[in-house]
Amino acid sequence: MNSSEADASGHRARLRKRLFEGGPEALHEHEVVEYLLALALPRRDTKPLARRMIADFGGFGPLMAADADAIMRRCGVSENVAAAVKIAQAAAIRLLKARVIDRPVLGSWQALIDYLAADMGFLPVERVRVLFLNARNVLIRDHLLSEGSVDEAAVYVREVIRAAVDCHATAMILVHNHPSGDPQPSAQDIRLTREIADAARPLRIAVHDHVIMGAKGHASLRAMGLI
Repeated sequence: MNSSEADASGHRARLRKRLFEGGPEALHEHEVVEYLLALALPRRDTKPLARRMIADFGGFGPLMAADADAIMRRCGVSENVAAAVKIAQAAAIRLLKARVIDRPVLGSWQALIDYLAADMGFLPVERVRVLFLNARNVLIRDHLLSEGSVDEAAVYVREVIRAAVDCHATAMILVHNHPSGDPQPSAQDIRLTREIADAARPLRIAVHDHVIMGAKGHASLRAMGLI
């Protein structure tokens, strides 16, 4: 082991000790990425690369949400490096989703927002999903309705209602993201929400909310008095 490898090994040992003793908040965002990269590049000082990758994507969240091809193309890294980032994202999303499954969603609202923020908040394209709930407001289906271009995804009212009927839902929460980062609802968002609510009402299916996620936070149409 040469001197640079020894320095990198010692630095990682110090990061590991801080992580074990202080928990996740003990590391800065670039240090989290640095340690992830070290799993794929064990003989390299990964701090400069970690900082550059975060800068290339404009932040920790956008980097973690980027697809593997974009990470490899924009950062000039291998599949192993991209995989280290994506497996960390997958683990985080699964952990957050576990806090939502099999419990009343309306009583676990912050857990739901945390899950949606990790899964959708930093996406570069628009994703639309519907969370279908049973009579106890427990999530019975997390339905990906569409995934669109950089600023548009197709939503069809009849498709939403059909999916609700198919899974015997009694309520739903509409969710989509704004790739711009600003979660404020557009006139189209409000109109579509009301059209779905009107179509669902005769079937006694409630639309509890329409949540819009963005890098700058989230917006709830219900909390804003728009439905």
